[in-house]
Amino acid sequence: MVKYGALLGYTKTDMPKPKTDKKWIQESLTDVLFPDVYDLHEELGSGATSVVRKCTHRKTGKEWAVKIIKKRVEKKVVRTEIGILLKLNHPNIIRLKEVYETDDQIFLILEYVTGGELFDRIIQKGFYSERDAATCVRHMLQAVEYLHENDVVHRDLKPENLLYENKSEDSNLKVADFGLSKMLPNEIQTTTVCGTPGYCAPEVLLGKDYDKSVDIWSVGVIAYILLCGYEPFYHEDDKIAYKKILNCDYEFAHPWWDDVSQNGKDFIASLLQADPKKRPSATKALKHRWVEGKAAPSMPIPNDALAKLKDFNASRKLKVATRALQAAVNLKTLCGHWENEKEQNVSNE
Repeated sequence: MVKYGALLGYTKTDMPKPKTDKKWIQESLTDVLFPDVYDLHEELGSGATSVVRKCTHRKTGKEWAVKIIKKRVEKKVVRTEIGILLKLNHPNIIRLKEVYETDDQIFLILEYVTGGELFDRIIQKGFYSERDAATCVRHMLQAVEYLHENDVVHRDLKPENLLYENKSEDSNLKVADFGLSKMLPNEIQTTTVCGTPGYCAPEVLLGKDYDKSVDIWSVGVIAYILLCGYEPFYHEDDKIAYKKILNCDYEFAHPWWDDVSQNGKDFIASLLQADPKKRPSATKALKHRWVEGKAAPSMPIPNDALAKLKDFNASRKLKVATRALQAAVNLKTLCGHWENEKEQNVSNE
């Protein structure tokens, strides 16, 4: 177990008391400290401005995850993620239980999932079928359908945001990380360029108006990777990769797609449409025979595809780690500028 005060450099006598004058989140608990309610354990993951650790509720002994966010990030982004999560309750979406807050940090108590990332699980299993892939896609679409029914567009669906609830064979796949999500009332479109380029729809990269159908495109990209082990628009040159996305330039190449069913190909083609209006809604996509499992073969996907998925997953994780490191460096530089400005202001006074 990790001592909270030691983790943040505090002694027992100078532990900070929660205050309300710098409260960011309206629903946060500020009359009690996080360590008074939970015991802190090992780190599960980290980013430039946050760390995720395992924790247990002192009274019930139930395990949770806590995302500890430093208040160096943009307030609007944090409010967006927390505000959205508090409104959601679905078996395919990570649950936010409650929020604690001090002047310097925010503590999100999240559902603790132990099944690992989608692609990691497939690789560890060593084999899977189109029917297994269809089940994964069905879980994704169920989450997306619920989000869209509640006027939320995720905008950043990608493998690292897809986590299994537990290690059981019938575990639910859950969507996580709503930092880029946006409450989107019916018929309202947005133009903010965001998300991870390889999974972004053409209209997002172009900075055009877009709607909930961008999530459908992302599901199509992930489904494509599940069935062949590589990205539909990949190219070593990022400019060419972007051009391929904008032109919806992909193919079911020989020999990687030779053993994939026509129903599987038809489903992916229906999602990867350059024209957003031609993409199905999540509800309609869920009714596709391949997604329902009626037309998804149960025979194992060839080992070559699994090997390519393993290579893709390793490369993806390296890119994620590199981006996190760069973000941390950028944040440190920015904070240095802030401190210099404060010192200059004080000296001027």
